Amino acid sequence: MEFSNAQIAELVKKVIADMGGEALSSQASNNEVPVGVSNRHIHLNKADLETLFGAGYELTPMKDLSQPGQYACKETLTLIGPAMRPIENVRVLGPLRSKSQVEISATDSYVLKVKPPVRESGKTEGSAPVTIIGPKGVVQLKEGCIIANRHIHMSPADGAAFGVQDGDTVTVDVLGKRRTRWYDVQVRVHKDFRLEMHVDTDDANAVGIGNGAKVKVVKE
Repeated sequence: MEFSNAQIAELVKKVIADMGGEALSSQASNNEVPVGVSNRHIHLNKADLETLFGAGYELTPMKDLSQPGQYACKETLTLIGPAMRPIENVRVLGPLRSKSQVEISATDSYVLKVKPPVRESGKTEGSAPVTIIGPKGVVQLKEGCIIANRHIHMSPADGAAFGVQDGDTVTVDVLGKRRTRWYDVQVRVHKDFRLEMHVDTDDANAVGIGNGAKVKVVKE
């Protein structure tokens, strides 16, 4: 027997209630999602961290981010591409990853003269090369520079409330004075995620929103 998304959502709600678990977020109940605006940033693996900052170096956490376990670091680096025009003070985010990755906006790509694809974070195969300059060394990534796709982080409970699963795509209405609609927004569901849509600075500036703004998932 197959269940519809609506039936699955109701079953999950009932199970959570019976188990005394957390209630679904109030935003999920009215299809609204808070926004987090992501500026350019860098994720590093251990080998590249030590090349850039020195052997045995460890990241210095500065501020927790909205998603549990993620944090901004005090460390910043410089990016450079074929244009030889640097972008300085690019924040490193922790914790360390298995592969280094640079996330920039389309505007940044024009400065660097690189051609990053729009990708899900972590999907770096065949992406653009970029050079990272640190205080102790230089890392030349043959691939790893991307423009992050628009995506929404959700807990399983929120996913059930919205009737979506990990990897689904949804349509989102941007509320406010410069209303618009975003299509093919990826949904990412994990037990450690908190409800939030991530967009880059280009997207946020184009529609005049910032951190904490609300967008609405369209029920089609």
